[in-house]
Amino acid sequence: MKKAYSANNLIEAQMVLQLLEQAYIPAKLMNTFSQGGLGEIPFTHAYPEVWVIRDDDFEKAQNIIDQYEHTSIDPGHVNCPNCSESNPANFELCWNCGHGLENKG
Repeated sequence: MKKAYSANNLIEAQMVLQLLEQAYIPAKLMNTFSQGGLGEIPFTHAYPEVWVIRDDDFEKAQNIIDQYEHTSIDPGHVNCPNCSESNPANFELCWNCGHGLENKG
C-alpha cells in the first residue's frame, strides 16, 4: 500500500478517491478524523490522505491525480437574455434578475 495523495480537506480527498475508484483502482482514505487532533499533532499529519492498495496501481493513480490537479475549473460564462449580466455557465437562473438562462454550451 502506497500513499498517493495528501488533500487539503476531506472533500478533496473524497473527490480523488472517487476518481481512482472510477478507474478501478482500489484505494483507501486515511486520516478522516485527524482534523479533531489539530493542536496536539502537527497540522501536516492531519491532512486526509488517499492510499493506493495495490502497489502495481500506483503509477496509474499518480497519472490520474496529476490530470485532476491540472484540470481547469473555469465553467465559462453565459449572458442573461433579460438583463445581459454575465453568469457562470453552470447557473440556471441569472444572479442579477432571476431570469432563466439558456445555456447553448
